[in-house]
Amino acid sequence: MQPVPVFSAASVRRAVTPLEAYDAVRDAFVRHATGEWTMQPKLYVTNYPAGDFRAMPALGGGHALLKWVTSFPGNPARGLPTVTGLVLLSDAETGTLEAVLDAAAVTALRTAAAGVLAADVLGRPDAASHAVVGCGVNGAETACLLAARGVTPLVWDVDEARRRAVAEQVGARVAGSADEALACDVVITVTPGRSVLYPPGSLRPGQHVSLMGADGPGKAEVAVEELARGLLFCDDWEQASHGGELAAAVAAGVVTRAGVTELGQVLAGRAEGRRGDGDVTLFDSTGLAIQDLAVAIAAYAKAEQLDLPRLEL
Repeated sequence: MQPVPVFSAASVRRAVTPLEAYDAVRDAFVRHATGEWTMQPKLYVTNYPAGDFRAMPALGGGHALLKWVTSFPGNPARGLPTVTGLVLLSDAETGTLEAVLDAAAVTALRTAAAGVLAADVLGRPDAASHAVVGCGVNGAETACLLAARGVTPLVWDVDEARRRAVAEQVGARVAGSADEALACDVVITVTPGRSVLYPPGSLRPGQHVSLMGADGPGKAEVAVEELARGLLFCDDWEQASHGGELAAAVAAGVVTRAGVTELGQVLAGRAEGRRGDGDVTLFDSTGLAIQDLAVAIAAYAKAEQLDLPRLEL
């Protein structure tokens, strides 16, 4: 067996630019919607209140993937990252392990890509203001992708130093307050999901919000009452209805399957997105293994161009 390339976080970022991740994730959404790529809902191994572990498999493009990743929100206070783990990429025909990748870097790229992609597809064409709320690793990557696509976003985080660092890094502007950021035409929220950002009655007509933080049970960035007001979209109904932003509304009987459209169906031209300028559109992202697969394949294609350590098995 050939030695297996190992992509550190820095190597993943050298191999895949934010714009390349955007294109790869868009393609993955369409392939999943058409049945060409497949995945199972993520499996949670919980140790609450500390955090959880997640196992995420996917198959597509001649490859198979397994992502083992964590979410431990209290880790930053310990000087540790919230998200850690590994992505294993294998040959789908032989089962041979092809690459090992840092999960946090893959996660950041695909989270940013999904949030910005949903905003591009579901936001108003004349949207004049964009904001990223939450300036952790995934939020910083989201601001970076917006900047790469020619948008100068407002950024906000409860940590002043962090929001200023991200603004300087990507050439963004720090919002004067959380309210200023949350009132923008397009908002991408990338918070731990412990606090509701949009209470009842707070969403404005025509606004789009990509809700990226509520990716597990008990998390929420928007009030259930606000979900009832908007046109609802998600990355995957099975995941979102059980462990995403929509879960509480589904449990309360406020939201049903018929009222939610998967983003991939819109991208594949099989479903309608925004219907009018006054619509409030909300995208619930739980994070899909097919997105990780897309980024991992893009990175693996660059393996021979990079000086990577190799794992002998």
